[in-house]
Amino acid sequence: MNILWENLARFEIGNVIMILIGCVLVYLAIKKEMEPTLLLPMGFGTILVNVPLADVITEHGALTTLYNAGIANELFPLLLFIGIGAMIDFGPLLTNPKLMLFGAAAQFGIFFTLSMASIFFGDNDAASIAIIGAADGPTSIAVANTLKSEYVGAITVAAYSYMALVPIIQPPVIKALTTKKERLIRMPYEQKDVSKLTRILFPIIITIVVSAIVPQATALIGFLMFGNLIRECGVLDSLSDTAQKVLANLITIFLGISVAFNMTAEKFLKPATLLIMFLGLIAFIVDTAGGVLFAKFLNLFLKKKINPMIGAAGISAFPMSGRIVHKMGLQEDPQNFLLMHSIGVNVSGQIASVIAGGIILNMFGA
Repeated sequence: MNILWENLARFEIGNVIMILIGCVLVYLAIKKEMEPTLLLPMGFGTILVNVPLADVITEHGALTTLYNAGIANELFPLLLFIGIGAMIDFGPLLTNPKLMLFGAAAQFGIFFTLSMASIFFGDNDAASIAIIGAADGPTSIAVANTLKSEYVGAITVAAYSYMALVPIIQPPVIKALTTKKERLIRMPYEQKDVSKLTRILFPIIITIVVSAIVPQATALIGFLMFGNLIRECGVLDSLSDTAQKVLANLITIFLGISVAFNMTAEKFLKPATLLIMFLGLIAFIVDTAGGVLFAKFLNLFLKKKINPMIGAAGISAFPMSGRIVHKMGLQEDPQNFLLMHSIGVNVSGQIASVIAGGIILNMFGA
């Protein structure tokens, strides 16, 4: 009984707060279905690491081993990219390659936030925080770990939380920047056959070009495109299914519970955490605005107008952002089908976010 009371006495207010935060993450995952495959293991892991003297984070503890094996060396995020790549159909983008421009424009929030974060944080921490705007959890984790940021836990929570909140964050921003007339612009989809050879060559060419321009993005873009090549080659269907389902789900579980290694009270309960959450929100908003405003700018010169809402899908939250834009289009006009255009922009955002991550790493000498 004395040992029991001694163990309970070791709980500090910080441990209690972090355990409550872990419970909130579990609640959001189960009740609100907000990125449940990641938030649930992350929340439960947060509970584990905040129990005083817990053996999971000792030198040879289970979470310490997982963290060192998959997060510290960026292995888990890279393996997850194989699964993501296998899920992506680049067909809509290959049908209309100019959609790549919107993916690039929607990364403006990253560099805008970098300038803001630099006021409050050191260069590497500011760069790691800025990449939250990529709306790409694995890229955020990979960059933060490579730059050895001390805020990996807060950055990860912010990145995945805002990805889950895309349906809440994006619509008000889109409506504030567009008129009803612009939202009613119809964009008929012209079905074009994309040859199998083109689909196979695309991931190979993108990998070579991006790696040559931004060598620091080679691992990120390479694993993403390798996953897509498995999908498109036509001779590895079983591996493609495994990558999309078993591999992606398994790695997401390990990723979520391993990231919780950084979710201790000492590392997380800092004023900087709230600032990181705020800056991450700014990055998401500015990314969305950048894509919309770029489309409006192009419309000044185009005879065949673009519905500027599709520019918002240039963030990397695939396929959620593309579906949000499509849904908003149907709300304005039940006959306005924007799905193929918005998904094309969305997958271009996936590529652009990886390139942005590589540029960030290049800028800061990683």
